[in-house]
Amino acid sequence: MLEKEFQYFKENQDTLVNKYMGKVLVIVGQEVVGQYDTEINAYFESLKKFKPGEFLIQECLSGKEVYTQHFHNLSIF
Repeated sequence: MLEKEFQYFKENQDTLVNKYMGKVLVIVGQEVVGQYDTEINAYFESLKKFKPGEFLIQECLSGKEVYTQHFHNLSIF
């Protein structure tokens, strides 16, 4: 789910950053359908047009850190 949208962002990240640096993008398919200042605004405005799961909300910054999460486990067995 939303693989096409995520792939579009990754493949076009440099171009999108040049155009939308620092904004929160809403992507449907291979198209930016909205740009917002906050994730919460992006989410609630997108719900007016789309169902949950039909759109990707992505912060538009450079580097893979913007879409990569790291989890650390400090457990010792």
